[in-house]
Amino acid sequence: MHDTAARPRGQILNWFGVVTLVYLILVAVAAVSHGFKGFSGGAEGAAEIFAFASNPFVALLLGILATALVQSSSTVTSVIVGLVAGGLPMSMAIPMVLGANLGTTITNTIVSLGHVRDREAFRRAFAAATVHDFFNLMAVAIFLPLELAFGLLSRSADTLADLLVGSGDLSMKGLDFMKPLTQPALTLIDSITAFMPGKAAALATIAIGILLILGSVTWLGKVLRAVLVGQAREILHKALGRGPLTGIASGTLVTVMVQSSSTTTSLMIPLAGGGVFSTRQLYPFTLGANIGTTITALLAATAISGDGAQLALTIALVHVLFNLFAVVLIYGLPFLRELPVRAAEHLAEIGSRNKLIAMSYVVGLFFALPGMMMVLVR
Repeated sequence: MHDTAARPRGQILNWFGVVTLVYLILVAVAAVSHGFKGFSGGAEGAAEIFAFASNPFVALLLGILATALVQSSSTVTSVIVGLVAGGLPMSMAIPMVLGANLGTTITNTIVSLGHVRDREAFRRAFAAATVHDFFNLMAVAIFLPLELAFGLLSRSADTLADLLVGSGDLSMKGLDFMKPLTQPALTLIDSITAFMPGKAAALATIAIGILLILGSVTWLGKVLRAVLVGQAREILHKALGRGPLTGIASGTLVTVMVQSSSTTTSLMIPLAGGGVFSTRQLYPFTLGANIGTTITALLAATAISGDGAQLALTIALVHVLFNLFAVVLIYGLPFLRELPVRAAEHLAEIGSRNKLIAMSYVVGLFFALPGMMMVLVR
């Protein structure tokens, strides 16, 4: 009887935690934007602050490195949304978002290392993990040049954001519906940092916002896993093997449910290592996780009101459209679709024979190479 009564109470507490953490994410993004505006003095100041990364390639590397370090593209893209609303140039934010999308694939690979003692299991798990890496590398290699040459992502996202935000009194700018919700928390943060001299208060506000995003996104994933992971696992088992469209849709749904592509991966990779599903079967599910993880940036964009609302929504939509376009183009064309699978299986075969090569791949792609290239190109 006691257990039966305690279970609904625990569920209610978990859902209360979800609502609280979503609110904290909104406050955190608003704090990053607020602090960045205060520090930079607007868009012109922001351009000066980020002049060191005016090269899109450096911005891409920053996105990879930041995401690899915090192991959460949701955290990094939420911070970028706040920075864009505070004046970060879109031309630099877009490569950062693409870099974050690539950096998040490290989690797949780390999970696969759990099978390192069994050569065959490791080969299967490593292939299923790195197909995510190679797909995202291809996506960046195709769409970053298209963005730089034609503004494909920015123009598409801006058009869509304009339709969604609209104009006049019914727009997000006119309603400012988030401001009354987040303003009390921002006032509290301002009062905490008020004693700091000059622009130190603005820097402290940015730091508080980033720490809040990091903590809230992490805990939100944990709480949602406690509430939904059973259903997520059930969806995974039912969907795989029913075809690529079902795989993509279920990967998206599971990731939206648990607000973490890392969770989706942790459910998926052990199944590959155990030989339950092949890399080709799990491939569409991975692409769905790519799409599903963009929901956090869209959520973060709703925290921004006023003049920065459309810019915040635009950069969030860039993340969504990038992943949608990549799935349609790369997975939609058979000769491109096979490339990530073949590359992943080839690397897994080599890595299973020499574990040092596998470890070097992880450290090199996500940490050493971005860090070294940032030093060289600056």
